[in-house]
Amino acid sequence: MENRDSAETADRISENLYRVGMKAGSSDLVDVSDVPEAAMEEIAQLMNALARLREAETLLSEASRKYMKLSEQDMRALHYLIVAKRQGEIVTPGMIAAHLRISAASTTKLLNRLERDNHITRRLHPRDRRAFVIEVTPETEASAKQTVGRQQARRFYAAARLTSEERAAVTRFLTDMAEEISLTRADWAGTTVSEG
Repeated sequence: MENRDSAETADRISENLYRVGMKAGSSDLVDVSDVPEAAMEEIAQLMNALARLREAETLLSEASRKYMKLSEQDMRALHYLIVAKRQGEIVTPGMIAAHLRISAASTTKLLNRLERDNHITRRLHPRDRRAFVIEVTPETEASAKQTVGRQQARRFYAAARLTSEERAAVTRFLTDMAEEISLTRADWAGTTVSEG
């Protein structure tokens, strides 16, 4: 009984994440003084939908990492390599470091681990004999596509169900929201490189 009550309470809190403190005229984080109560309810529903999307993505990411026995950073590197291969691009360790925002030393450790576990191969660069080319192995690429890739690709169906105007509105909204929460707007956030 206690577990069910706890789960119900957790669900109520989750559903109200963006309603608390978002009553018209009462937020201490944003100026909502000119926003009607009906719009506040719609905004709360929209923000909760975004929270559910983030949660679904987090759960999918965790399940895929567990299935493939990889870290989040490993998965990001492999995803980058798969996309690059699809586009016919050559990938170097420096490109992976830049994409993951990690140091050269951290990149070397990551690549050593992925190569040891047969997820990637390294070979000499065809035009620069001082550099290496990094490629995902066919087995890892197939495994990623058949599991995580197939599940992630299902987002296409949600986008396809929208009209052209709806897609434009959603794209505008997501682009605008990304800009609003960008770290370039946060004086407190540094722009340091992660040493993952």
